[in-house]
Parts: sequence; structure tokens; C-alpha cells
Amino acid sequence: MTAEQTLRPPPSDTLPGIFSRPYAAATLTFATVMFLTGFAALAVVPTLPTAAEDLNGVSLFPLVAGSFVAASLLGGVLGGHWADRSGARRPLALGMVLSVVTLLVSASSGSIWQLVIGRFVDGLAAGMVAVSVTTAIGQSYPEYLRPRMLAMMSASWIIPSLVGPPVAGVVAEVWSWRTVFYGLAVLTALPALALALVAVLRRAPEGDGSQAPPAEERASRPPLVVAGMLSLGAALGQYGASGWDARHLLFVVAGVVLLVVFAPRLLPKGTWRSARGLPTAVLLRGLTSGTYFTVEALVPLMLITERRVAAVTVGVAFTASAVLWAVASWAQGKLLQDVARHRLVTIGALIMASSVALAVAGSFSGVSPLLAMAAMPLAAFGMGMLDPCVTVLSLSHSAPDRLGHTTSAMQTNMNLGQVVVLAFATAVLNAGLAAGTSRLGGYAVTFSLLLVPTLLVAVLAVRARKDGTGPG
Repeated sequence: MTAEQTLRPPPSDTLPGIFSRPYAAATLTFATVMFLTGFAALAVVPTLPTAAEDLNGVSLFPLVAGSFVAASLLGGVLGGHWADRSGARRPLALGMVLSVVTLLVSASSGSIWQLVIGRFVDGLAAGMVAVSVTTAIGQSYPEYLRPRMLAMMSASWIIPSLVGPPVAGVVAEVWSWRTVFYGLAVLTALPALALALVAVLRRAPEGDGSQAPPAEERASRPPLVVAGMLSLGAALGQYGASGWDARHLLFVVAGVVLLVVFAPRLLPKGTWRSARGLPTAVLLRGLTSGTYFTVEALVPLMLITERRVAAVTVGVAFTASAVLWAVASWAQGKLLQDVARHRLVTIGALIMASSVALAVAGSFSGVSPLLAMAAMPLAAFGMGMLDPCVTVLSLSHSAPDRLGHTTSAMQTNMNLGQVVVLAFATAVLNAGLAAGTSRLGGYAVTFSLLLVPTLLVAVLAVRARKDGTGPG
């Protein structure tokens, strides 16, 4: 039986669909969870620079952003282990409850450190929810329904991407950034508790594949202690990069040591030296995600705190980014489906390099800040072009029984890339400020350095290609 035959349901009008009685509650639950998760994530991000400035913690803003990513790594591994042992329903429920708690913690922040803690717990919850939902789909639906559910999960982010950032910007301008957090907590609380603790906890239909994987599959999960050390190393590095003195340098060194020691245990051998095939594909994921995450974090920070652009205007840039990412992703899958995947990665990387150049130009006081703001949607277009291609290349290098391991490695290096690139960019920015460089000049230098990983991706993409026939 071919893979296509496996995924396609037998020709019968009596087969249940995702909204049929056995699956309707789970379908609505998962769709609602993803909608709320997406809305909260996309509404919070544009308000973070304003919150950091209000709490007198602009220098620690990279730690605010990076702590979420560091915790997501640990949350994903924790949720995966728990889901393998006893099913995905409990970690999903806990993740949703934690997401409400962390919104309240962040909203009531009296210092930048409380906001950091709130974002860390939010990352832990987000990692658990993301992995649990994907695992729950595999456990709760027969194989022929899983592609439909994954499509439903993607569709659940469309409205949040269009509405969340601008609405959050308006609320932050008219009331305050705290109102955004409190409002999201109220919006999420009842649906999270009712759906996660009632609908999701209902017994799954018999024969739907909801049994936990065998012991040998559970044993293949990366150990929690490794993920924990990586999260700790990422957090230490982010904090160390927020200052420029001996004490902060010690934190950077400690973070780098933990990353160097533990990261290779979760990545394919040869990732950091760009060995051909899967290692290079995993490396590309880290470099591109790190660059995009840094642009998404530092450009709004510069626009709001230095160029005095209104938060609602920056929110529009986030919305445009989400739309252009979706457009580029659709284009590479439909219009450019016959083009070799590694070539599309190169094209996407060059588009991202162009966006970085816009960010540099927009850092000068004599230039309109809208130029820097345009860097965000252009970078998103480049990511939408290359990110699915990197995933396809990675899976093409994996044996059928190693797809889960490959997906885990991709997710791990994505998080590591985000943490490392942002920490490095922050260190450069703070070093420039310590040397007497103007703040806008420091941003210009920092953005210039982001050209290195984007151009490196453009050059290395060919090493990730799949040998043989076909567009890969």
C-alpha cells in the first residue's frame, strides 16, 4: 500500500469526518485551542517593547523575548514525554491553564524581571500546547483524517494573524499594554478550562489510534535533563548579553558552555559544520529562524523606543508579515512546486537579506522609519518561501521510522537559532552603546551583522538538496 493510499480514506460515504459525532468535540476543542493560542501569541508580541520601556527594562528586552523561546524548548520535550506516557490530554490541559496564569503574571508586572518570569512560563506552556495538540491529533484520529486536522490547525491562525496585532496596538495606545494581557487572560480563561479540562478529557473513540506509543518509541525521546540544560544555557546567554561588564560576561560564558555541551545530543551529527544532507537542513532552520526572530524582536523595539512609531502602526506590520508569510508559503507549494527546493531556499534567503538591508537603512534618523518597518513583512515573505522547503528537504533525508526524531531536531535547532542569534545581536548592540555609539547607530551595526547568516543560508542551501530526480 502506498503512502497516498494510506492517507486517503476508502471510497465510502459512511466514513466519519472530522466534524462527525465521534470527532466533533475533539475537532472543535483543538481548533479553539489553536485559535486562542495564536491570538494570544500574536497580540502579545507587539506590546512587549512598550511594556519593557514602561518597566525601565529596555536593556533586558532580548531576555524578555528570548526567555519564551528557551522555555518553549523545555516545554516541548516535557509535553512530548508526558503525552507518550499517558496521552496528550493532560499536558494539553495543563498547558492551557498555565497560559492563563502567565498572562496574569505578565499583566501585573511591577518590574522587568516579573515580565521575564511571565514570558518564561508562557514559553513553557506554549511548548507543551504545541506538542500536545500535534500528538493528540495522532492519538485521536485515524490516519486518513490527520491531514485534514493539520490543515484545520493552520487555518485557525489566519484570523488571529489578521486581527491580533492591530487590535493589541490600539488597546495599548488607548489604554495600556497591561490591558492587552488582562483582556487575553479573560478571553482565554473560560474556553481553556471548559474545553481543555472537559472536552479534551473525554474518552477518545475506540480504535482511533489513541493508545500511547510503544516503549521503544518513548525511549527515543531526548532526555529531559538535556532539554533542561539547553533551556538554562539559553536563558543565561540571553541575560548575559543584556549587559557589557565582567558579571554579564560570566553568564554568557556559562550559557555558551551549556549550549556547546548539550546541543549536539539533540542534533544530527555534523550540523554545525554543515555536513551534506540532513545536518545542513537542520542548520539552515536555525540560521533562518534566528535571523527572522531577531528582526521581529529588535525592529519593533527600535521603532517604538527610538523612532517613536505608534504601537498600532507596528501592529499593522505584524499583520502584514503574517499575510505575506502565508502568501509566500502558498506560492512555493502551488506556483513554484516544480522548482528545486534548495533553490527556493536560496531565493528566500536573498529576500531576507534585502529585508535586513531595509532595517539598516531605516535605522538612520534622516530616513523614514517606515523603511525599517517594511523589513518585517519582507522578511516574513522570505521565510514563507524558504521555511516549508527546509522542512521538505529535512524529511526527504529521513527514514520513515526517523521522521519524529528529525522533526524534534528541527524544532530544537529553530529554538537554539533564535536564542543564539538574538543574544549575539544584543551583545553587539550593548557593546556599541558601551563604546559611546548612538542608539540608532548601534541598531544599524547590529542589523548589518544579520546579513551574515542570511547570505550563509543562500550559499549553503545547495548542500541540503536531495540527490536524484525531482524538484527536491
